[in-house]
Amino acid sequence: MTGAPNTPPRATTLEGYRYLAVSVVLFGGVWPVTKDALAHATPLWFAFNRCAMAAAVTLLLLAGMRRLRWPARGDIACILAIGLLQLGGFFALTHTALAFIPAGRMAILTNVTVFWLIPLSWWVLGERVSSPQWLAAAIGLLGVGVLMQPWTMTGGGATLDALPGYLMLLGSSLFWSLAILVTRRLPPRLPVMELLPWCFAIAALLLLPLALWREPAGGIGPPSWPHAAFIGAVAAPIGTWSTIEAGRRLSGIRASVGFLVVPALGVVISNLWLGEALGWDVLAGGGLIAASVVLAAKG
Repeated sequence: MTGAPNTPPRATTLEGYRYLAVSVVLFGGVWPVTKDALAHATPLWFAFNRCAMAAAVTLLLLAGMRRLRWPARGDIACILAIGLLQLGGFFALTHTALAFIPAGRMAILTNVTVFWLIPLSWWVLGERVSSPQWLAAAIGLLGVGVLMQPWTMTGGGATLDALPGYLMLLGSSLFWSLAILVTRRLPPRLPVMELLPWCFAIAALLLLPLALWREPAGGIGPPSWPHAAFIGAVAAPIGTWSTIEAGRRLSGIRASVGFLVVPALGVVISNLWLGEALGWDVLAGGGLIAASVVLAAKG
């Protein structure tokens, strides 16, 4: 019996699951590790180090594979979108937001691009959006609402104190969505994987003046350098690489569902390592956001 049209071959699918496993393991621990690191580091300097290290490692990896190439003019829009929005802007906001929000919630909320991407794809790109996809955006927004608990903010307290962090996360997911829209409208000539050194370098160039401006006395203390090395030299370059390769080898639905393990693992690690509570809002909000991603992929 032949496979369904456009179904990846079995060998390719198995490779995709291997890459997916690497991506999940590396990215699942990113936010708990970063949260712990910020006890002895400042957010923007840590984000700058993440991008600078990743730029160097991806450049060396591509050079070793003889795939390092200077980007063409047609690649510039993609490099700028990914470097400035999906990496630089995203990291600036998310790392700063960790001062306000637990790492487990962060791991969930960094996956809420769906409720930005679906309406923007319809409005900006003129793409047809199905009813299930509109429903997915609404469910994703509901999940964010459950995690933010706006009904508790009128009386002040810890929830209101966390509001700046939540707003930063919503902004970071908007940056990520805008980067996706740009790469859809102006796709690069080279594979995105071969653009990673330049994307990470652009992000580092954005974050350096921000760190000098906002954190002139900041930096990374000795206790946090092992965290910085893991995030910058391993998780960021190899995790991103694995994510791209998994996306190439797996169907959209399999990849979307598989990547949901990343925030789930982040929540578990945050609970076991950092002692963050698993309240009803974390479980319910995470479940709604996961459902929105699955529904959007199927729609």
